Amino acid sequence: MKEIASWMKETGPHGDIVLGTRCRLARNLAGVPFPGGASRDQLREVMNKVSAVVPKLQKLGGFAFHEMGTMDALERQVLVEEHLVSPSHTENPQHKAVLLSDEANTSIMVNEEDHLRIQVLKPGLQLEQAWQLATEIDDLLEAQLDYAFDLQSGYLTSCPTNAGTALRASLMFHLPALRRVKKVQEVLGTVSKFGLTVRGLYGEGSDIWGNVFQLSNQITLGQSEEETIEHLARFADQILHSERQAREYLLEEDRKLATEDWLYRSYGILRNARTITSQEAMELLSDLKLGVDLGVIPLGDPQCLKQLMVQIRSAHLQRMMGQPLPVQERDRLRASLLRDTLNNKA
Repeated sequence: MKEIASWMKETGPHGDIVLGTRCRLARNLAGVPFPGGASRDQLREVMNKVSAVVPKLQKLGGFAFHEMGTMDALERQVLVEEHLVSPSHTENPQHKAVLLSDEANTSIMVNEEDHLRIQVLKPGLQLEQAWQLATEIDDLLEAQLDYAFDLQSGYLTSCPTNAGTALRASLMFHLPALRRVKKVQEVLGTVSKFGLTVRGLYGEGSDIWGNVFQLSNQITLGQSEEETIEHLARFADQILHSERQAREYLLEEDRKLATEDWLYRSYGILRNARTITSQEAMELLSDLKLGVDLGVIPLGDPQCLKQLMVQIRSAHLQRMMGQPLPVQERDRLRASLLRDTLNNKA
């Protein structure tokens, strides 16, 4: 893939705060052990069965089947940075695969923790739309593949916490104002009591970079897909309201000058730095995006910021240069990319 996934370039409803939506369905084939306990021949059998049904998906657009073992490490990491595969799916890549839609807003991981991980990504807050498309893909696959299913437990999954509907819906929030006013913990700290969980940029076990938080459901058993989506949407409304309140607070008369000074200092570093790490770049781009969204900092093409948040990541930089690069050279190239892009958009 040469272009950044479409969902990471485009904006959507509430796109100033919600960077993206993901709906993921876990499925396993009946009569075949889960990937963790399957033999190489059984994993290959799963890949062959999935590969054979790719033509059935074409009515929803073009899909291509890629074996993870045939990709180099850089290509696999690019997919992680675009949230099209999980970090664990790049480990021991033999007998693993991924189906990618032409626009790279849909992926199906084969032989990750489960035989199939169907995921749809949309820009902005689009829970209903992402779930509907995931369901369409799932129906097409289920018509061709025999899923492991139990009347009481629902879809059977490698991890019992995914059984039932096996639906994980998540929203990627950009919450710089709440973090600035030290209210993030207050707003997000109680979600586990309501069957939700908060993760970092790349999901479970990852760090919070650039004030990006992923909120997703934990409960999949005893709750319908519609209930899961509605429950997450209600919490999304509360988080949106809290972040907007925090943004208004930062622009109140007695705080506006300090807010503008903080945001313009971040902008100045991005436009002038000669070397910069991934983490620092993400934090400063988060500040700049807030400044643009608040109308404090004018930018000719504000949508370039969401794209830059992807382009400055290590694998994307190295793909751009067509070769692996040492850390120091990546930091220099990242700073150059930021300077060139932002000075041209000013």
